[in-house]
Amino acid sequence: MIKREYYLEQIRPFIDKPLIKVLTGIRRSGKSAILMMLKEELAHRGISHKNIIYINFESMEYADIDNVKSLYAFVKSKIKNELKYYILLDEIQEVKSWEKAINSFMVDCNADIYITGSNSKLLSSELATYIAGRYIEINVTPLSFKENLEFKKILTRIDPTDIHKELVQFIRMGGFPIIHTASYSREDAYKIINDIYASAILRDIVQRNRIRNIELLEKIVKYVFENIGNMFSAKKVADYFKNQQKKVDIETVCNYLNALEGAFIIYRVPRYDLRGKEVLQTNEKYFIGDQGLKYAVMGYKDRDISGILENIVFLELKRKGYQVYVGKFDDKEIDFVAVKKEQKVYVQVAYKLVEESTVEREFGALLGIRDHYPKYVVTMEDFWQDNIEGIKHKNLAEFLLMDEY
Repeated sequence: MIKREYYLEQIRPFIDKPLIKVLTGIRRSGKSAILMMLKEELAHRGISHKNIIYINFESMEYADIDNVKSLYAFVKSKIKNELKYYILLDEIQEVKSWEKAINSFMVDCNADIYITGSNSKLLSSELATYIAGRYIEINVTPLSFKENLEFKKILTRIDPTDIHKELVQFIRMGGFPIIHTASYSREDAYKIINDIYASAILRDIVQRNRIRNIELLEKIVKYVFENIGNMFSAKKVADYFKNQQKKVDIETVCNYLNALEGAFIIYRVPRYDLRGKEVLQTNEKYFIGDQGLKYAVMGYKDRDISGILENIVFLELKRKGYQVYVGKFDDKEIDFVAVKKEQKVYVQVAYKLVEESTVEREFGALLGIRDHYPKYVVTMEDFWQDNIEGIKHKNLAEFLLMDEY
């Protein structure tokens, strides 16, 4: 296993603290591996393996532990003394009413608890009130560009030097860790990602939400994938199907979009009016959990590059802990307004700045915003160095490798 220090660094301050550590994220984003890395780290700290209770609920070994009583009984049977026990539970959503068991462990045991789940609704159910206020959530995404370079360096023992070439490869392959642990062709990588997608659709969406019309679900997925970076609403999706002679009501579209969002296959990004300082209720943007998902499902097309670049920037902003919005400033659109505590950053994303009209559009959208927060135009250009009135231009690779904005 290659350590993902970015996530371990987020977990370490909370080790031995009376909070449940919750790792969430799309399937195969690396949650299980991070949990195993944590298990190794605990052992290196001198914790006896007898005091580390690890259960992977996707393993047949633990297939019988599928409800709150069996989970509680199994864990209690492993606790033999008054020392602290470290309870690591992988894909906890497979256990019915798991929250009651977690609550009991907090009350009845000297325990430090870590759980993972592949659904964002994990902590939003009524049962989750049992652990409300006593957990911290860490969202795990597929590899960032920086992590991708680290993986390659460790596997090949060669430090990548042609960053532009590596960026193009990352854009086309995506960041699911499994495809970066060996040398896969693009075709084989897409087959692997397609299997991940199928598993997430079947287990985390269809079964969990009791969806009957799988064909419609997949059509909605493809609609979203085709419209990455475009603003649309559930009504617009329903109207699209109506024009295709397929009657679909808006409520169904909303439910399916929510289910896809719950499984981290898509992310909904609301619009924010910079003048009115309010979140708007219409025409959001949707992005996907990894660009490889689109290519695996829809096939690779170079002409999709603009939306994909926005997608990559969006995921990087989320990884760095920002709350991300699409900005509206008078009649102009700001691709991203990212907020983190007192920090704010504005980002425009484009493929190239060849035409003067493109320069005016991308920089012009930011020129009217008169505050002191950082403003960037991010493109694939690697020679265009101009900054305009404090608005900085960054090559995408450079932007993705920045620690702070």
